[in-house]
Amino acid sequence: MNNGAPVVLSLAARRYAMVILAIVYMFNFVDRQILAILLPSIRDEFGTSDAYLGFLSGTAFVFFYVILGIPIAQYADRCNRRNLIAVAVAIWSGMTALSGLATNIWYLTLARIGVGIGEAGCSPPAHSMIADYFPPEKRSTAMGFYTLGISAGIMLAYMAGGWVVQNIGWREALFIVGFPGILLAVIVRFTVTEPPR
Repeated sequence: MNNGAPVVLSLAARRYAMVILAIVYMFNFVDRQILAILLPSIRDEFGTSDAYLGFLSGTAFVFFYVILGIPIAQYADRCNRRNLIAVAVAIWSGMTALSGLATNIWYLTLARIGVGIGEAGCSPPAHSMIADYFPPEKRSTAMGFYTLGISAGIMLAYMAGGWVVQNIGWREALFIVGFPGILLAVIVRFTVTEPPR
């Protein structure tokens, strides 16, 4: 028992959390960007227009991502942020994998909306956790490390996605990037420590 004393996380625990959060952010961008390289194959299979593909890869995702960002951030102010991130990763990764099962463009659209909903639960709680893991003079470095996930995710989506769609198929590309995220959600939930506020 700590008798009300604040919990102090070790440097190793904070660094581990930062690595995991950066990996989460990388997965966030892999699942977000993978669709861009798959669009020609999706158009060929479903016979949809380029205008609809623009809606699918942009508006269908972004509308829900933006609309839910503020309420999720408000929820993160009051709840366990680590658990919120774990649930968010599971949702967007599951929806990415389900995208690979799409039998028509409407199914795929609903799955991409699900990806947007899930991804809205990533950054607000992660930023809040980082602010509690590190003192003000260390936060810029921590945020810089966290945002490495953006570039790494985009690079991985285009490199791996291009190879997979060319050699295996667009559906398989979605399975390959979606399913590992579900394991990542479990890792976040059971190995990352929620920092004291």
